[in-house]
Amino acid sequence: MSDTLSDIILWRKKRQSLLTLLTATATWVLLQVYQFNFLTLISYLAMFIVASLFLSGNLLRLLGKAPPDLSRVRISEKSASEMGNTIRAWVEEGIRWMFWVAAEREWFVFVGTVSGLLLVSRVATSVDLLTLLYIGIVTGMTVPAMYVKYQDKIKRGEEKLKAQLKRYYDTVDEKVVKKLQNKVTVREEQEKKVE
Repeated sequence: MSDTLSDIILWRKKRQSLLTLLTATATWVLLQVYQFNFLTLISYLAMFIVASLFLSGNLLRLLGKAPPDLSRVRISEKSASEMGNTIRAWVEEGIRWMFWVAAEREWFVFVGTVSGLLLVSRVATSVDLLTLLYIGIVTGMTVPAMYVKYQDKIKRGEEKLKAQLKRYYDTVDEKVVKKLQNKVTVREEQEKKVE
């Protein structure tokens, strides 16, 4: 993960983080609440940008100032190539992972993967992709920041939970598992005596 992305996720760059969250919220509200179509929203945004540039350029000419130099506004071949290589690497990793799960001999890995995909499909029947992406963005923007802020309290709570689960495990082990083992041992001894 790049430093800029981690800074935005952990709210170290507050303006960019807030802008990301507001953009995601505005997009979700426009597409879900007001039922805009994605292409309609993109065309409105493009019209707004073109109109703003047109008005600012004409105002600058009226005021006798030179318009801004837009010749440097472009996507370099290097950044486009890097973006393409990153997407290709993600796709290859996904395909490798699917083949690894399919070829894995352990049933637990296979069953866990199929169960996870089944859960995702069940969630997808009740939540559309846009809402799921919005929930993911909001969760991704809040959970890491909260973890960093309250890391000590979370670790203390984790230690308490582990101790409590160990006590429960010991209790179940003592009351249930050992009694079952004793019953099995007694039956085996009785069967040996009968023989």
